[in-house]
Amino acid sequence: MQNHIQEHLATLDLAHIWHPCTQMKDHEQFPLIPIKHAKGVYLYDFNDKGYIDCVSSWWVNLFGHCNEYINNAISTQLVNLEHVILAGFTHEPIITLSSRLCALLPDALTKCFYADNGSSAIEVALKMSFHYFHNHGEKRNLFLALNNAYHGETIGALSVGDVALYKETYAPLLLESLRTPAPPTQFGDYASALESLEQILKIHGTQICAFILEPLIQCAGNMHMYNKDYIHEACILCKEYGIQIIFDEIAVGFGRTGSMFALEQCGVVPDYLCLSKGISGGYMPLSVVITTDSIYQAFYAPYATYKAFLHSHSYTGNTLACAAANAVLDIFLHDNIIAKNKELSTYMQQEFALLQDSNKVTNMRICGMVVAFEVITSKERPNIFIFQEGLKRGLLLRPLGHTIYFMPPYVITRDLIHYVVQCLKEIIAML
Repeated sequence: MQNHIQEHLATLDLAHIWHPCTQMKDHEQFPLIPIKHAKGVYLYDFNDKGYIDCVSSWWVNLFGHCNEYINNAISTQLVNLEHVILAGFTHEPIITLSSRLCALLPDALTKCFYADNGSSAIEVALKMSFHYFHNHGEKRNLFLALNNAYHGETIGALSVGDVALYKETYAPLLLESLRTPAPPTQFGDYASALESLEQILKIHGTQICAFILEPLIQCAGNMHMYNKDYIHEACILCKEYGIQIIFDEIAVGFGRTGSMFALEQCGVVPDYLCLSKGISGGYMPLSVVITTDSIYQAFYAPYATYKAFLHSHSYTGNTLACAAANAVLDIFLHDNIIAKNKELSTYMQQEFALLQDSNKVTNMRICGMVVAFEVITSKERPNIFIFQEGLKRGLLLRPLGHTIYFMPPYVITRDLIHYVVQCLKEIIAML
């Protein structure tokens, strides 16, 4: 009976739903999996088969599915206020959240501008940076980003990205932007990348509004982990030309890289910090751009002037999402998550190192709660084979090309990490 329900739902889904990042024709061979319920690190289908969420449901779920504490926070808020327009009105959860976020960050970051997803946060930061210089009478209309970058899929966000799979088709629609090489390795020499940046700045430095980057890990860029010292020095160079800094911590914020925010490891205070994904623990869409008072003051003027930053989303600062985000910060504080994650990260590194015995595994790397490596596959055993074999063993994996990564909820246990590694060992042996 349960299997019949699962098949019926999958058929009904395909009749009406166009899924993201999916070639829908593939589902002629690979069936969709309707999920009935979830708890902790597990997702359960209608046959009650459990799948370990190895990718945190696209990197958003921090403390497990149906987390009791977050559930209660949303339920409590729900009986009082579900949403209110944020223009001319406000509410306690967003005030509390904003003050708490700013308290966790360097003193210069004091003003929060909310949106409802990561791409929108990037759009806000890009527009705000351009508009800032416009308000000061400076004609800057270029943005600088790293090679291999991904910052979202709206037009502005795609424009500063560099993953061809996402942006190539839309090239005629995109804004003009510049790219500079990212350092090739996590701890290696970055002198050449810095020299390339210097050359770009000598030519275009006074035309560039902002330098945007994902600090430490280019996530959708095949989990490329790169040198924190490069970030520090590159940002100093950009500042010499009056260029603002945008840190895209949408995926790497909230403990993913080993610190609460990746900026803590880079010795840089950006002009704009973009946060989303884990901010609500994977419960509700929410994003925020946190910036400085000096940038805020550049827009502080009568409404009728063109100085006002008129950007909005209907669900900006949703009350329920803010309640979830406050609960997330509570868990970080009360459960000493950053310290616990450091211990888990060490264990993950030890376990995943065992996979290097295979000659099909290359470039093993780890940063905080993210492990990644490349696998050598064949036509007979393509990457989709790894995904399918993972499902058979109860693992939700989502390879990025030849890159396999493990980015679990923070509540995963050592036993489950060991199980994931053993399953991967079996799958890799089949390649």
